[in-house]
Amino acid sequence: MGNQQLLDAVAADRGPAANDLARSKPRVSEAFEKSETVDTGLNGKAVAPLSRSVAATEAEPVRSESPINRALTRLLDIGVSSIVLVAIAPLLLVITVLIKLDSPGPAMFRHRRVGINRRGGSDGAHGRRERRSRDGWGKPFTLYKFRTMYGDARERYPELYAYSYEPAELDSLPLKILVSTKQGPQPSDGKLCREKVCGTDPRVTRMGRWLRHTSLDELPNFWNVLKGDMHLVGPRPDIAENIPYYLPRHCRKLDVKPGITGMAQVRGRGMLTFHETNELDTQYVKQHVKQRSLTLDLKILLKTVLVVVRGDGAY
Repeated sequence: MGNQQLLDAVAADRGPAANDLARSKPRVSEAFEKSETVDTGLNGKAVAPLSRSVAATEAEPVRSESPINRALTRLLDIGVSSIVLVAIAPLLLVITVLIKLDSPGPAMFRHRRVGINRRGGSDGAHGRRERRSRDGWGKPFTLYKFRTMYGDARERYPELYAYSYEPAELDSLPLKILVSTKQGPQPSDGKLCREKVCGTDPRVTRMGRWLRHTSLDELPNFWNVLKGDMHLVGPRPDIAENIPYYLPRHCRKLDVKPGITGMAQVRGRGMLTFHETNELDTQYVKQHVKQRSLTLDLKILLKTVLVVVRGDGAY
């Protein structure tokens, strides 16, 4: 199946909400005007990832959160994550055993992610940019989740860890396909089947496919919330290799602490493209700038429950 056929099938299956978002935002070819171009040896030129200097200087600064809002949010994070971890302890044990029985390797997956950036202080703009570059755009932390891939996936499929994307892929491919084989399944009646989308990534185990479909692989994230690495609600934490591909305005999502769920998770999840996901995360940050709204966070949490139960966008 060719890439163009895949993109057409994706466009037909993503639904009106995602398509409306795509129409409302600039195309990647316009948004990357300030990026350098490199010859790919194919037809025309491909746009290279954004340089850190461009992204750092063009991302609009975000005002600090008030101490009261920060304290209330932290109390909510601690209360909910503590209750959830105690309640699901037996389930965590069962999942651990099932993962160990399904494939060799540890049940828990630890992954380095980019957290909130460290801008601020008395070192000025130059110092802030230097510090962001040194820390990989934000404060790194270890994300905990259940393992859904083979323990030796990096050795089996090194080509899937290149983290190299074409502009059209960032703007059109669903995120789950983008970060896996970039080769989607043959659509059935013009629609992409969830099981086939997940099946396009050869790194995912049989148990891993079920965990991803049910979102149970993310349950250990509550430990990150309890530790203070993440909020319950916020942009999903990204890997450092993806940050250079952000549009300048999307770097604002790093100015708040990441979360277990967020606006992108309740409006498309894995069927959103790379840029659509970042655009929704940026919209959430803009709301965060005006006023940290616990009401908005509670609405997102409640909608997340519905999305998880229905399995919307889970691959």
